[in-house]
Amino acid sequence: MLGGGDASRPEATMSFGDHLEELRRRVFLALVVPVPIMVLLFIFGEDVRRFLCEPLLWAMRSNGIPAQLSVLSPTETMMADLKLSLILAVVVAVPWVLWQLWQFVAPGLHRNEQRYVRLLLPGSGVLALTGVALLYWVMLPLMLNVLVGFSIPPQQFLPADAGTGAAESTAPTSTAPITFIEGNPAAPSTGQLWVNTATNQLCIAVPIVGDATQVRIASIALENPGELVPSFRLSEYLDFVLLFSAGFALAFQLPIVMLLLSWIGVVHPDLLRNNRRYAFFGVVVVAALIAPGDLLSLGIVAVPLYLLYEFSIWLIVMAPPSKVSGGRVLAQFGERLRVGRTREGDVGDE
Repeated sequence: MLGGGDASRPEATMSFGDHLEELRRRVFLALVVPVPIMVLLFIFGEDVRRFLCEPLLWAMRSNGIPAQLSVLSPTETMMADLKLSLILAVVVAVPWVLWQLWQFVAPGLHRNEQRYVRLLLPGSGVLALTGVALLYWVMLPLMLNVLVGFSIPPQQFLPADAGTGAAESTAPTSTAPITFIEGNPAAPSTGQLWVNTATNQLCIAVPIVGDATQVRIASIALENPGELVPSFRLSEYLDFVLLFSAGFALAFQLPIVMLLLSWIGVVHPDLLRNNRRYAFFGVVVVAALIAPGDLLSLGIVAVPLYLLYEFSIWLIVMAPPSKVSGGRVLAQFGERLRVGRTREGDVGDE
């Protein structure tokens, strides 16, 4: 159970009015900081948006379709940037907000009670960041690559030297040859046609009225012929990413939840060890609901979730209430490190 340790509350006391004044000040400080962060993120909204869209764009390029997202209203892009800046500002400001909350609550807690919070809050933040990083750099590219593949018709191939029919032979031919390059020409001439193999687009250099020194590039997406035309909307994709990010951040709180349950006596390390098979089965079920459907995606989702379960057991053993309240959790790691170095030194002397 929670408790242990001989600690006293601060001697200074505050009246009810002082508490209200302190609460008002802390709330004001907590709400002021996210505003400039939101403004700064909105200024760099295009970079933030491009960073979040990169997994989908990579998946589209990998499946041979143009890496473009649809915008269906004049305000959609601006509203998406505004939404992202607001949500990310709140996320970035969470440590500052929690610090203000801690400054208000800490004077009313015993010293041993403060140690519990000092262990839980940083640990929760590290786990949430780990979950979001795993989602962005591992899970999203894999999931989107599979999901995008379901949305496009199969490619059609013909022999390169196929002859033309009589009807085709009478069709007019273009005097401007089409080239295939990865990217865009350094200095295209007016009317030049080329296929950008990097973006899978047919491009043409269009003249600019009144400016003979430059041309602008117009393009047409080259889609696979078929009954499906993949077109992904910007706002819907960003909602998808934000929802999954929140889900992974919450899922990675499993060790913290298990640790809290162990502190109040609900779970025990032996109970968790004896039910590993059921935990593994539950992890596989959850992974099957999240993963696109292939075995590789299932394994990439299931392995981190099960490792979190094992980490929960280790964390409960290493941070029981008696050690947390006595401030000996970090000290034991130092002792183990010193013991390990001493043993290595003894082996070296032998």
